[in-house]
Amino acid sequence: MTTKSSVSRLKGVGPILEKALAGAGIFTIADLLNYYPRRWDSYLAIKSIRDIQPGLVSFEAKVERVAMRMSHRNRRLTITEAILSDSTGTIKAIWFNQPYLAQTLVANNTYRFRGNYEYKNGYISLQAPTFDKLTTRPFKQDIIPIYPETKQLTSTIIRKLIAQCMDVSDQLEDSLPDAIVKDHELLPKSASIRILHTAESEAQLDSAKRSISFEEIFELVLTGLVIKRNIKTSKAVEIVYKPEVAQKFVGLLDFELTPAQKKAAHTILEDISKDSPMNRLLEGDVGSGKTLVALMACVMAKQSGYQSAIMVPTEILARQHFLGSQKLLEDIGMKSVLLISDMKKSDRASTLELIKSGEVDCVVGTHALISSAVEYHNLGLVVVDEQHRFGVNQRSTLKGKASSMPHVLTMTATPIPRSLALVVYGDLDVSIIDELPPGRKPITTKVVKDKDRIHVYKHIDSLIEQGQQAFVVCPLISESDKLGVKSVEGEFRVLQQSVFRHRRIGLIHGKLKSDEKTQIMGDFKAGRLDMLVATSVIEVGVDIPNASIMLIESAERFGLAALHQLRGRVGRGKHQSHCYLFTPSDNPASLKRLEALEKTSDGFRLAQIDLETRGPGEIYGTMQHGLLNLRLADIFDHQLVAEVKKAATAFIDKHNLLEYSQLAEKVNSLKSITSLD
Repeated sequence: MTTKSSVSRLKGVGPILEKALAGAGIFTIADLLNYYPRRWDSYLAIKSIRDIQPGLVSFEAKVERVAMRMSHRNRRLTITEAILSDSTGTIKAIWFNQPYLAQTLVANNTYRFRGNYEYKNGYISLQAPTFDKLTTRPFKQDIIPIYPETKQLTSTIIRKLIAQCMDVSDQLEDSLPDAIVKDHELLPKSASIRILHTAESEAQLDSAKRSISFEEIFELVLTGLVIKRNIKTSKAVEIVYKPEVAQKFVGLLDFELTPAQKKAAHTILEDISKDSPMNRLLEGDVGSGKTLVALMACVMAKQSGYQSAIMVPTEILARQHFLGSQKLLEDIGMKSVLLISDMKKSDRASTLELIKSGEVDCVVGTHALISSAVEYHNLGLVVVDEQHRFGVNQRSTLKGKASSMPHVLTMTATPIPRSLALVVYGDLDVSIIDELPPGRKPITTKVVKDKDRIHVYKHIDSLIEQGQQAFVVCPLISESDKLGVKSVEGEFRVLQQSVFRHRRIGLIHGKLKSDEKTQIMGDFKAGRLDMLVATSVIEVGVDIPNASIMLIESAERFGLAALHQLRGRVGRGKHQSHCYLFTPSDNPASLKRLEALEKTSDGFRLAQIDLETRGPGEIYGTMQHGLLNLRLADIFDHQLVAEVKKAATAFIDKHNLLEYSQLAEKVNSLKSITSLD
């Protein structure tokens, strides 16, 4: 047997288990050995029940009795309770929404338990402990690996299979050069893998995790550096930076730019004046004024005879960008057009001709900008807004529309922690607008349970009576069998027929036709609607200054970044704004996550919490960055990230990557999922 052998050769693997393993991406012995635990339960410090103190505890106990019941407050919530004992005393353990445990735990059997002993919900108990039956453990070890599981693929099964192939783990090769392994005191890959599955001490496990974390981050950072250097060797169009034009543009505004906007704009204008392509990410919180900075770069491109293209993810946002910038660009002598999929055939044909002939200086649109029918006259600057919503191929296609390498500015209002930006966007230079325009009032945010709904409705109605407007956001378009999850169609009917029947209510979601969405948003912006029931289609960019109320149903189903974006749709006018987060959930972790929105309006802090609790994929809203392979690396280990960045930079300065075939292969595969390639 070798690492390339099929897992079907292992004892106990029949057709059913082989299919379950394949579903987890495990086909070979190497795949199995590289199937990392998601956590490790340590029983190195076993205590007796009498000596247990609040906090994380491990102990052995017999199950005296176990039972499941429904919560009195929430009939959808199940509570499983067990009484555990040893020779020194008894303790109660409790699990939420895990009713099967009433059959899994067997009375009079002895288990090892590990969990938090704490005061919660009115009494002190062991909260959702993990457990391991002593008589069935395949490894006689005190650090138990717990793996990502499915119904057919449990940690017990995985441990038994891995035990059969530990002898071939030394066949696993290092992708890191030997010198880096030695200089940074890392373990060889084979040794690290063995320890992940069979650790005997916490120190040993920490060393293995650090070695693999270093490798994961090194591969990503090196990929970014390779792409960045390749881009810098390309020849780009030169867009001359004319200070007098920038001053004229700023003079047309009826407000002052913030210092952060000025700094970002200056950096971008300097970048595009060079003959190497700009490849910059502009980060800024909701409402920080990123678009204005991008428009200044578009104005400069026009002065040097080049077109610019601004690509955004939704037609609503495209129309808003176009309408919001059209007058400003006209005043400085620029012609702009809107290009979206849902246009009349004749309008689309004439717009395409204007773009091709060069009569248009700036094109604003959606994915329509990269369709095969679009030919640009002289594209010099590409701006991609909410860039995480576009796939790599879509962005590179837009770049390919230019005859020469264009400058690229990507923007996001989903703040990214600096350490994550360094790893994920290693190929990009990063600018941050970290302040909001003066005069913005903080938005009052509150997590609300159903029992307080009528009070919130009364408050909203009183604000509408004063002439203000409200958003109501639901996660689904239509009714479904998901209990407690509201839909816009269902909520629209309920509000229209009951508590807000005297108000003018609109309905909008992604499946409506473009002209319908345009009409509804126009009516809402003009004040012809008091309330708009919507999906997260209004998450990005929608700007209605008179809307001061945001009510979000089933808020626990959204990531914090998305909730922060939705909250940012209000608070743009003179009124004090309010955001209400309704949730049926009693899950403590879920409620704690939502309560973070009550405490902070800092998008960077919220993005960090989202990353810690839900993973990188949740920040971006696509699986594009969920594929980044950071299975063990802690992106907030700033010391390790800095060490890796230094090592990767030194490596690429001194070595030819092609001489390291395994590392080169990894870098090439990662190129396809980094931000721009």
